[in-house]
Amino acid sequence: MKTFIRTALSAAALATAVAACSAPATKPVSAPLDLSDVKLVSYDSCDDMLSGLRENTAKNVSSWGLGGPPIMYMERSDVAGKAVPQSANEGKAADHSTTNVHEQGVDEPDLVKTDGRRVITVSNGKLRVIDAATRKITGTLELAKENWVAGDLLVSGDRALVLFNGGGIPFGAVAKRAFAPTGGPQYALVDLSGEPRLLGTVEPGGMHVDARLVGSTVRLVVRSQPDITFPQAREDVSEAERIKVNQAVVRQAPISAWLPKFTITDAAGNARAESVKCEQVSHPDEYTGTSLLTVHTIDLTQDLAAAAANPIAVAADGDTVYGTGTSLYVTSNPRWWFPVPIDPRPLDVNTAPPGTPAGGNAVPPEETEVHRFDISQAGAPKYLASGKIPGRLLNQYAMSEYQGNLRVATTTADQKTSSSSVYVLRADTLAKIGEVGGLGKDERIYSVRFIGPVGYVVTFRQVDPLYTLDLRDPAAPKVTGELKITGYSAYLHPAGEGRLIGLGQEASEKGRTLGTQVSLFDVSDPANPRRLSQLFQKDTGSEAEWDPHAFLYWPKTGTAVIPVSSYKNGESESGAMVLKITDSGVSEAGTIKHPRVKERDYTYEPNIQRSVVIGDSLWTVSPSGIKVNDLNTLDEQAWIPLT
Repeated sequence: MKTFIRTALSAAALATAVAACSAPATKPVSAPLDLSDVKLVSYDSCDDMLSGLRENTAKNVSSWGLGGPPIMYMERSDVAGKAVPQSANEGKAADHSTTNVHEQGVDEPDLVKTDGRRVITVSNGKLRVIDAATRKITGTLELAKENWVAGDLLVSGDRALVLFNGGGIPFGAVAKRAFAPTGGPQYALVDLSGEPRLLGTVEPGGMHVDARLVGSTVRLVVRSQPDITFPQAREDVSEAERIKVNQAVVRQAPISAWLPKFTITDAAGNARAESVKCEQVSHPDEYTGTSLLTVHTIDLTQDLAAAAANPIAVAADGDTVYGTGTSLYVTSNPRWWFPVPIDPRPLDVNTAPPGTPAGGNAVPPEETEVHRFDISQAGAPKYLASGKIPGRLLNQYAMSEYQGNLRVATTTADQKTSSSSVYVLRADTLAKIGEVGGLGKDERIYSVRFIGPVGYVVTFRQVDPLYTLDLRDPAAPKVTGELKITGYSAYLHPAGEGRLIGLGQEASEKGRTLGTQVSLFDVSDPANPRRLSQLFQKDTGSEAEWDPHAFLYWPKTGTAVIPVSSYKNGESESGAMVLKITDSGVSEAGTIKHPRVKERDYTYEPNIQRSVVIGDSLWTVSPSGIKVNDLNTLDEQAWIPLT
C-alpha cells in the first residue's frame, strides 16, 4: 500500500475554520528547542545517501507506512536571470497594476497576468490572451480538455509558464498541443509571441509547493516522499510488529525510491525521464527521511530541455515559500501531519521528557524548519543553511529578510495555552540573534506584515490586538504598541506613510465572526496605533482574507478592490467591492457583478477572483468571463466571456 503526505488546509477549509472561531489548536510540547543554526551535510556518495535515508526513514515509519491511515486529503531587489525579452505586441503599454506580491521584483504564480498591452489568463483548462486596447481575445491554447482543470501563470516577455498543481486524470498529449495533470504537478512552457504555442512540459514527481519568478528565471519548489510500497496493514498483529515489518521494507528499498524524478517533454511529444543526482542532494544535521524538497530552475528565455536541467534537492519537507531577489526560503513543520510512531519499549518516567505519552515516545515539539537557498546567480540555486524555531508559521508574510537578517513570526501552543513570538535570525546561518515573545496569550496569529524595521502582528481569539514591533536592533526586538479592537485582520497591506489597511472579519465580543471588515490604521506613532476608519459588510467573506492575490490596491487613485461573497436566504451572492482609501478613511464606491450563469435548473453569480487596473479601466476576472469598468465611475465598458 502506498501512502501520501498530507498537504495544508485548502482555502475553503481555512475559511470554515476562521468562521468557527474555536479555541486555538493545541499539541503537547516536549523539551525546549535548540535555536542554534543547523549544520549542513553533503552525502559522500550514493551509498552514503542510501544508508542515511534508509535509517532516518525507518525511524519515522508508522504501522501504516509513511504517515497515517489512508484518508481524503485537503490541499492547501536584485534581479537574477537574463533580461526579459520585449513583448512582440506593439504600442506603448498602459499604466497597469501587477499581481499583489510579498516582495517587489519577485513575482508569484497567479491565474491572471498583464503587461499593460495584453491580459493573459488561464481558466477552464485554457490559456487566453486578450488585447487590452481592443478587449478582444487574440489567442487561445487548450492545455486540458476538461474545464475544471485550474492553473496559475508566470510570465516573462513573450514566454509564459503555466503551472498545474495536479490531481486530474491524464488526457491529451504534448504532440496534440494539449495535456493535463496526472497525480502530480505539470508545468507547460508557452510561446506568446504570436498564436500561443506549447513549447514543452516538465512533470516532476511529487507535490507542487510554490514558485517564484525573478527576472526571467523561475524557481519551482516540489516535495516528494519515498516511492515505497508497504504491505497491507494487518489487524491480527500488534502495531509494534507492523512497524517492524515496514522498517524492514524501508531498509531494503533502493536509492531510486528516494531520488526525486522528473520528465521533460518537448513540443513534438518526445519525453525524457530523469532523476536528481546523488551529488545534488544535501541534508540538515537532523532529518526524517520521509520527504525530499527539490528546487527546479527554468529560465524562460531558454529551450526547456536546457532550462530545466540540474535541479537540487534537500532531505527535508516544505510547505511555505518566501522569496527575495537573492534568497529563496522554504519552511515546514515536518511532524505536524504525521502520527507519531509509538515506541514499544516501556516508558522510563525518570528520563522521559515533558509531554511524553504513556506509549513511549515524546510528542514532537511544534516547530518550524527553515531552509535557505541562494538564487542570486543564474542556474541551479545553492543550498546555504537550515535552522528551526519554535511554533507554527501562518504563511509567507510571517517571514521577511531585511538588512542581512530574517524575521519570522510563529505561534506556539500546548495543551493549556498559546502565544506568539517574533524571532530574528542571521540570514547566512539562520542562527537566532534575538526574539520577542508573549504576543496574544491564548490566541494565535491571524496576520503579519513586516515593513522595513517595523513589524505588525495580529492575534485573535475574542478581540484583535494589533501589535507594533520595533526591529531596528535585531538582538533586542520589542513591542512598542498595542491596539485592541473586536474582530481581526487576516491580511495587512501598506497604504502610504503611516497608514496600514487591514482586511478580515468583524466579530462579537465573544469572538463570533460577523462579516467582512476593512480597517484603516494610523501607525505613524508606533507606541499608539489607532484605527481611523472601519467598513463592515455583514454576513460576508472575502477570498482575499486567505489569498492576498485577490486583493488590489491602486494608490494612484486610492482604489482598493476585494471579492466578497455571501449566502443568504438559500442563495449565494458574489461580487467585487470597490473601495476608496483616503488618508483618513475607507468608504465603499460600489460593487461590480458578473452576469449570472445558468446551469440546468438554477442560476448563480460567478465568484470574481481577481482585479486588474489598466490605464483608466478596472478589469475583474471570474471563471465565466472578464468585465471592464471605468476605474472612476465604474460604468461598464466591456464583457469578455471565457466560457
